[in-house]
Amino acid sequence: MSPNRRTLLRAGALGAGALVAGAMPAGANVLRRDRPVLTHGVQTGDVTTDGALVWTRADRPSRMLVEVSSDPSFRHARRLRGPVLTPATDGTGKLRVCGLAPDCETYYRVRAEDLDGRTTSEPLTGSFRTAPLGYSDVRFAWSGDVAGQGWGINPDMGGMTGFAAIAARKPDFFLHSGDTVYADGPLSETVTLPDGRIWRNIVTAEKSKVAETLAEYRGQFAYNLLDANVRSLAASVPSIVQWDDHEVINNWYPGEILDLPQYTEKRVDVLAQRAFQAFHEWQPVDPARAVDGRVYRSFSFGRRVDLFVLDMRTYKDANTSPKDGIGRILGAKQARWLVDSLARSTATWKIIAADLPIGLIVPDGNDIEGVANSLPGAPSGREHEIAWVLRELSRRRVRNVVWLTADVHYTAAHHYSPTRAAVGDFDPFWEFVSGPLHAGAFGPNVLDPTFGPSAEFVHAPPAANTSPLLGFQHFGEVSVDGRSGSLTVWLRDGHGTSLWSKTLEPERSR
Repeated sequence: MSPNRRTLLRAGALGAGALVAGAMPAGANVLRRDRPVLTHGVQTGDVTTDGALVWTRADRPSRMLVEVSSDPSFRHARRLRGPVLTPATDGTGKLRVCGLAPDCETYYRVRAEDLDGRTTSEPLTGSFRTAPLGYSDVRFAWSGDVAGQGWGINPDMGGMTGFAAIAARKPDFFLHSGDTVYADGPLSETVTLPDGRIWRNIVTAEKSKVAETLAEYRGQFAYNLLDANVRSLAASVPSIVQWDDHEVINNWYPGEILDLPQYTEKRVDVLAQRAFQAFHEWQPVDPARAVDGRVYRSFSFGRRVDLFVLDMRTYKDANTSPKDGIGRILGAKQARWLVDSLARSTATWKIIAADLPIGLIVPDGNDIEGVANSLPGAPSGREHEIAWVLRELSRRRVRNVVWLTADVHYTAAHHYSPTRAAVGDFDPFWEFVSGPLHAGAFGPNVLDPTFGPSAEFVHAPPAANTSPLLGFQHFGEVSVDGRSGSLTVWLRDGHGTSLWSKTLEPERSR
């Protein structure tokens, strides 16, 4: 059953969930009204060596029930009682599954049980692999930027097919590098392309205007899960999710006051708090793993890979701050956590998941949105804080650091070297950029010379806001060989075809 676009537009979040439930696998009696319905599939996230966070959503108050097994037939399954799913969390709920073996394929089955205990929903199933120990192979994908610039779920093209391409690669996990939704980007039912073709969007009520209320922010995340490709990847591959600006509004920073006529609520801090609540309700993010209970956190994948997830949004200074002063992009506490955590890491490769690139100039009108400030010479503005991080890593002899990011809506490989930089007190490193996963394509951006970057590869569209139909959607893939420790990066297009790759050999600490 395919939902009619106008019907979805009239539906609220609960109504949209009930409609999309009709697209669940054949045989699932999801439309019965005398039992709960799991409306938006299942997800796992923040995977560890002994488990993962399991997520779902029900259409009414009910108890989340989870079964886990190493056998897809669920023989000898372990049964767990999760939280009560209520309107207080928009019907969503999470349960951390623990006590599993490392590097083990795990199957899970989720139901919602009526509060009187008389009936349960039809089950939804999924799987994930726990993180390994020792010198094991590790392979994961990353990308960002979903449903932006007016390009939503188009049934004519099979929906958000980039998610299917990632699933076909069967990664151990998917790193979502931010802009997981476009809360500031309303969708229209049709978009006329430059060649005269018509792009058709599924549109819900919440996606027909900018998000301001908590319900509207919740609807942004609900929308993406209307897509079968998104739900399939979420059910079969655990996610590690960070956020950037479009979960709230374009280029936002703490304390900002809007002058945009489409917003009734002008205080960005109020909008950000509502967005943050919706983000944590709808994403499989475990606040218990975050240092401050919000976003930035770390994960270990055996002796070869440690992953450090940043929040370059919540603690940044104003985009209007002087470019030549001493700025903030991480904040002192997070910057210190990052350096200390990297220095303590014994993994061969230390992967930093950044939601903004380091060397690309990302403007905000006449101001600066990102790190690079377009001023040549010594680091200033937000570059000052990144320079401190790089300097400390060099001083503490932290080797084999790789940065991954999205944000700029094209894919690129950047090599940074002190021999080309305005300062020479850091070690060379690579930054890999990949996106968008399903949004308008842009770029390329100009590189700021402060940290000596060189663009070794760029794949960007010929025009701004190029549609997903024209071949400039991207995701990246990282594979670390457990035996040798070599790390290979592939930059892929939206179909999974490799555009460029690079193998890095680990450097031993001096």
